Amino acid sequence: MHKIYADNPTALAELCERIKDSDWLAVDTEFMREKTYFPRLCLLQVANEHTAGCVDPLAVDDLRPLLELLYDPARVKVLHAARQDLEIFLQEWNRLPEPVFDTQIAAMLGGHGEQIGYAALVQRLLGTELEKGHTRTDWCRRPLDPGQLDYAYDDVIHLGQVYLGLRGDLDRLGRTVWLDADFDSLADPNTYRVDPDEAWQRVKGRQTLRGVQLAVLQRLAAWREQRARESNRPRRWVMGDEVLVDLAKRMPKDGPGIGRIRGLTEGTIKRWGGQLIGMIAEARDTPQERWPSEGARRPAPTPEQEALADMLSAALRLIGADQTVSPAAVASRTDLERLATGDRSGPLLHGWRYALAGEQLLALAQGRLSLSVAGGRPVLGVSCQASNNPIS
Repeated sequence: MHKIYADNPTALAELCERIKDSDWLAVDTEFMREKTYFPRLCLLQVANEHTAGCVDPLAVDDLRPLLELLYDPARVKVLHAARQDLEIFLQEWNRLPEPVFDTQIAAMLGGHGEQIGYAALVQRLLGTELEKGHTRTDWCRRPLDPGQLDYAYDDVIHLGQVYLGLRGDLDRLGRTVWLDADFDSLADPNTYRVDPDEAWQRVKGRQTLRGVQLAVLQRLAAWREQRARESNRPRRWVMGDEVLVDLAKRMPKDGPGIGRIRGLTEGTIKRWGGQLIGMIAEARDTPQERWPSEGARRPAPTPEQEALADMLSAALRLIGADQTVSPAAVASRTDLERLATGDRSGPLLHGWRYALAGEQLLALAQGRLSLSVAGGRPVLGVSCQASNNPIS
């Protein structure tokens, strides 16, 4: 494997020349966001079957030669747990590369468990143990030492081999097309956009709030989200979750009241106290029909629905054994209970999960398939009442 550290235009040109004819490219990024709202891209790695490159965006201003290759729709971009990496592409260059292939998603369909890590997948498929000493390194500091670069190269060198192995297995099983919906979602910009009015749903401790308190939290969380974006600072640096929850719970009306909120510094109160009081007052006047809600708590399944969920679980184990896929990677007990109670909104009825098992489980729940015993073994088959409408 030829390695190129592209920290100047000449090295970048050499790298692009070596990978330009590839029909797939393994891609990874190293970034920092501990002190910022937006991730800061520190290194961009790319590889094909014979060349691996570490591109330094802090040293090379013009990455257009490489971006032309990465945004070429004729090439598959291979990533592992792709969302954070793709978020950086959207942030930096305002569009997403496509098509993409996420090896973590593909590994679930290939029978390698739910959300398997990159190092574990490389170990399982290639028998190679990756060095983990730089997982918490500061990628912004220069110069990068040889150990850091080796770690970064490994992230894409082995990724290509993993891709070829997974893609070959899925092609032979006829499952590759099942991943289209998941990969299309990864290439959709809306997947990565955060609506400030929805930011309250990620606030820890919100479950202790009720009614108009949630309206206050929604207003405060939206303000924090906007402030964090504008200042490019982590949300917690603007205001911690526990402070937002306390403000929404107590709803102070004046300076003395807001001064009693634990966690608010004098500087924060001096700068933002009046605005916070105003936002709380406005939110308290929100009409009840516009109060946000966590959603109605699902009623406990009836005994009959629990029994149906048990039947669905047994059927899922049969399907998992037949398809060599872990049932836990396909659906949780909660997913099965949702299906048993008539809820059709869960992940089981979308993407590869639907193609693999969801369609059959839905048919079982609707009585179009049955679970019976033949020769001492449970068997999924066409229900008698649906014999004139067989399920393929």
